[in-house]
Amino acid sequence: MSVTPLVKVQREDFSLEAETDRMRDGRSDIGALVTFTGLCRDEGGKLAALELEHYPGMAEEELGQLARKAIDRWDLQALTVIHRFGRIMPGENIVLVAAASAHRRAAFEAADFLMDYLKSNAPFWKKEHLRDGRTGEWVEAKAQDEQALSRWKV
Repeated sequence: MSVTPLVKVQREDFSLEAETDRMRDGRSDIGALVTFTGLCRDEGGKLAALELEHYPGMAEEELGQLARKAIDRWDLQALTVIHRFGRIMPGENIVLVAAASAHRRAAFEAADFLMDYLKSNAPFWKKEHLRDGRTGEWVEAKAQDEQALSRWKV
């Protein structure tokens, strides 16, 4: 069965329950549904918000290509990738990856692959807004994120 990934880049929040219910709706062939939800941290109380920017159109295309790579690589039955942009407050959702397959290994590995890519190379820029009113730094990819990505040989 051909799988068409659902990829969204949106300002508004998402519902994990609604997204996983949609993926499972009317299906009895899914044996594993792995989800990852990335949340905005307050960085020890210093962060007031995180501002995410992207190039509309390019970000969706990049995420779509990545999702198709995951589908080509693992035997998935459904795949959802949602990434938010705009001003996001600590505790709010940033990203959702949900991978469904007949067996757990494919779902876990596909979700892990997607998150490693999103942390390192997704076309999003994050700027910190601090509680003291200052604007912090643009957040760069961390070396450990790049190292994690290298294991997939993308």
